[in-house]
Amino acid sequence: MLAVENLHKAYAGRPALRGVQFSLQPGEVYALLGPNGAGKTTLVNILCHLLKPDQGHVWLQGQPLSNRNRCWLGVVPQENLLYRHLTCGENLDFFARLYGVPAPLRPQRIRSCLQQVGLGARQHSVAHTLSGGMLRRLSIAIALVHQPKVLILDEPTAGLDVEARFEVWELLNTCRQSGMTLLMTTHLLEEAERVCQRIGILYQGRLEAEGSLDELRPLIPAREVVHIQTPDELGVQDRAVHLGLTQRRYSQGLSFWLPEVLTLEAILAQFQGLPITSIARQPVQLEHIYLEVTRQSRA
Repeated sequence: MLAVENLHKAYAGRPALRGVQFSLQPGEVYALLGPNGAGKTTLVNILCHLLKPDQGHVWLQGQPLSNRNRCWLGVVPQENLLYRHLTCGENLDFFARLYGVPAPLRPQRIRSCLQQVGLGARQHSVAHTLSGGMLRRLSIAIALVHQPKVLILDEPTAGLDVEARFEVWELLNTCRQSGMTLLMTTHLLEEAERVCQRIGILYQGRLEAEGSLDELRPLIPAREVVHIQTPDELGVQDRAVHLGLTQRRYSQGLSFWLPEVLTLEAILAQFQGLPITSIARQPVQLEHIYLEVTRQSRA
């Protein structure tokens, strides 16, 4: 559906993208992760045909991305770019005209899009009266009004409360189930885990890792991560070295990779004689994978 081939882009000689390539399949949600400055904005601007790469190509349904087929894309920018003095229906009508939706189709298309995002009863509500979550859903409706094949979303739930975030996630899942392809940038690792089928980790312009969560898990040679709080960190660290455990610091206290799943009793037995204040274990998650990929990229 959408393919990125060997993209390079530099600003004043400073590389922003270095050979990025990946592809998206129909009905797939792809998350693009990376710290600030990783190249996500540059990549999104190229995908939206707002910026030309120095090298490489973007293919949309087997055709080079161009002004002619960019209408197959729907874009939801990080900021809600809509007219707050207009009603929801008027906003959609304005953008439907820009996208060239034929006049006879517009009324039904507007009603359908608003219904799809849960704003069917708000067609005549002025945009500035909507909550933050509703405004975000209105932005998504605007991006859907011309029935795109690919939806690109930049930080779709940034600044939303938990309830509004879940509403957007449910909406994106509905779009995916309809066969639409979605690409989203996000800083929320939970969002990527819950919504996306595949994940790409961008760092300093390079796509350092990509795949499903199951495909990314082997990047960490561990089954679980154990978190320990203790007043004797040196003692625990020495014991962990003796046991051959890899240490990482994810939050307060010490964290170690466990090569196999163990009970808490078995873990405590490994540190017998040391003062352990608290101990917890968890499966390897996207957070651990992301931090490890970026750590290795810095090395």
